[in-house]
Amino acid sequence: MTSQRRSSTVDLEKALLDPGAVFAAPEDVLSCEGLTRQQKAEILRRWEYDASEVSVAVEEGMSGNNGDLVRRVLLALSRVEDDVDVEHVGPSKQHGIPD
Repeated sequence: MTSQRRSSTVDLEKALLDPGAVFAAPEDVLSCEGLTRQQKAEILRRWEYDASEVSVAVEEGMSGNNGDLVRRVLLALSRVEDDVDVEHVGPSKQHGIPD
């Protein structure tokens, strides 16, 4: 993984497809100066979905480790969007963050 932290050029398409391949950590998305607030939110939303999917797979017995990634992504997302409640999540395992 490579961090694009503080870079003015980010491969947005790649970041939207696989945020973890472009950023080393969710917090790096926040500090990337080359992205708008809306782009940061979309990247973090997609990262949260991907991390939730991995958590569900691990819960169902597949190998992998997500640690606290979902929470870290939600905390980062809450810094760019006002309607993210990191204390209460939706009823599904994928949480259902409002659009």
